[in-house]
Amino acid sequence: MDPQGRSDSRAQCPGGPDGGDSPTPERDQARDQAVVWRNWALQLFDHLPIPTALCDPYGTVLLANPAMAAEWGILPSRLTGRNALDLFNLKTPTRLHPIADAVRLRRRSRYPIEVSWSTGTGAERHGELTVDLVSDTPDAPPHLLLLLRVLDEPEPPATATARVSPVEARILALVAGGATNTQIATAVGLTVDGVNYHLGRLSRRWSAANRTALVARAYVTGVLAPGVWPPEPADRASVSPA
Repeated sequence: MDPQGRSDSRAQCPGGPDGGDSPTPERDQARDQAVVWRNWALQLFDHLPIPTALCDPYGTVLLANPAMAAEWGILPSRLTGRNALDLFNLKTPTRLHPIADAVRLRRRSRYPIEVSWSTGTGAERHGELTVDLVSDTPDAPPHLLLLLRVLDEPEPPATATARVSPVEARILALVAGGATNTQIATAVGLTVDGVNYHLGRLSRRWSAANRTALVARAYVTGVLAPGVWPPEPADRASVSPA
């Protein structure tokens, strides 16, 4: 509508310059570019070493990266559909009130919250969860971007037994069998960056300089079953439930 209330025929005409539905080279190019940027953004999201998740306005996880899922020793897809309030314990629950008001008023703000959570191995962790309100347009309901800063890294195990998650045990078994990171990613449903993240995490935890040292440590600690080929995770307490 124009300022005087008259209809604009260009907006109603399918072939008009402003509202046409017919495909054009410009639209095809814009669509292709949007797909490229989306794929690039998803790859960057997976590659982030910071635990990150995107939630809807009610806190339901829509997307989580491997670093976030690794805190519970599960695949990122296992976090999808869960509510962030079921994953984290808030030190000060009243900190949620300003976030709820910001969502209702569609304000773009950032809110840090002290949280704790239980990892896949049962260890209690603490950190700071930063909640950013983001959206594509100013009028759209904001989504919640969660960035987790871990404040207490677990100490290396003092005994010969090291607990790992089922995903990590499966990755170690595939490494022991000679699989490449690409093959491992396909087998466990992760990206190659996700596999690299888990291998780096295990290497730091066990002070292993290379894949051979990782495999050796996995057998010594009982994570992998001895005398089995192809290698398999051991069915014992060293592998923590997801």
